[in-house]
Amino acid sequence: MEIKNFTTDIDKFLDNLEETTRSKVSKVVHMLMMAGNDIAMPYSKSLGEGLFELRISGKIPIRIIYCFYENYAILLHALIKKSDKIPKRELDLAKRRYDTIL
Repeated sequence: MEIKNFTTDIDKFLDNLEETTRSKVSKVVHMLMMAGNDIAMPYSKSLGEGLFELRISGKIPIRIIYCFYENYAILLHALIKKSDKIPKRELDLAKRRYDTIL
């Protein structure tokens, strides 16, 4: 499965991470590329309404909200996890981006 970024903001976010965290993100994104829809916990979780989150754990936990469209996994938004739930404004941003794809 091919991976696409919705916006260059995702690249900028990832480029600003520490090397060890960036390496973990690359590993999990590669797993998504190889497994596609079959990727599961603890690396991916459904958020409902066609959205999923990639879960990168470590010193700095990262979440990448993504969707599937045609033969692509599209990375919609990336953030540092600071609480148990993804903040509403972050989720709303990902939903707006998802809606523009459909």
